[in-house]
Amino acid sequence: MFLIPWIIFIIISYVIVKSIFLFIRGKNIQLKFELRESRFSTELFIALIIIYITVIIGFGLIYFVLSFEGLILVENGELQQVNVLESLMNSIYFSGVTMLTIGYGDITPIGIGRFIAMIEALIGYILPTAFVMKLIQSRGGERSKLGE
Repeated sequence: MFLIPWIIFIIISYVIVKSIFLFIRGKNIQLKFELRESRFSTELFIALIIIYITVIIGFGLIYFVLSFEGLILVENGELQQVNVLESLMNSIYFSGVTMLTIGYGDITPIGIGRFIAMIEALIGYILPTAFVMKLIQSRGGERSKLGE
């Protein structure tokens, strides 16, 4: 029984890392929207939203799975007994607040959860930068095609 949460943890981590890596490399984005004379890339924006949702839910599931091992989130500075659904909702809420760098402080990670939250916050800082870089790169490619 000890091994199952860690296997789930590894699978979720793999999906998160692969999603971010594919977004940055620009692979497997199948959405195609054409906006003429626009500086806004709907395709990249939708891809970024999907990546954010994937990462938030993925990290929320990581916190939830780790709560079965006693690595839990502390709510309002107290250990509170909550049912499974409340634990899942708290985990996804904390993940969203951490990913979007809001950090209300009402839920605090303990143990290895602190390190995981730090990684998630770092990803929350890096993704917008990757989005802007990808947007600039895609615009540069379009201009070079027009110049040919």
